[in-house]
Amino acid sequence: MRNLLNQGLKLYVFDSNILMTAYHEYYAPDICPGFWDCLDHFCLMRQVGSIDKVKDEIRNPPELVRWAYDLPDDTFASTEDKLVLEEFSEMINWVEEQDQFLSDAKQEFRIVADGRLAAYAKVHGATVVTHEKFDPRVRKKVPLPNVCFEFGVEYMTIYDMLRELGVQFDWRGN
Repeated sequence: MRNLLNQGLKLYVFDSNILMTAYHEYYAPDICPGFWDCLDHFCLMRQVGSIDKVKDEIRNPPELVRWAYDLPDDTFASTEDKLVLEEFSEMINWVEEQDQFLSDAKQEFRIVADGRLAAYAKVHGATVVTHEKFDPRVRKKVPLPNVCFEFGVEYMTIYDMLRELGVQFDWRGN
């Protein structure tokens, strides 16, 4: 995914929970196809996307996996870039230094996509879109917003992103 800041466009990158929760709950394709059409549009405009590790976390249902794999290849950017890996390493070091997080939480952070997503956003000036909430007291997980806050990465909810993009879903009754 190319960086769009040079074109004056804000780049939003999704946490896996955005896509999976939307599909299974409030934006299920059978009741809100407009949401998925909207994502398709902004992915094609290269203003919305994510990273390879988020794509790897999308394992079901098959329709959601197929949707993700049908998008242009650069929609899910590689995190193997040297600058992203260096930033991710800094984030891991910060997490390891925090006494508040349990060792299982620290280990999980190394494995899941969250840290790489925050690192990608930091390097590319993108905004992370997640359902997770900032929580300075949490111990059992390293919340993505906590990492974003510590490293100066903007984050927001899907609703805030849709508002910024000027998206509206209109009901058209039968």
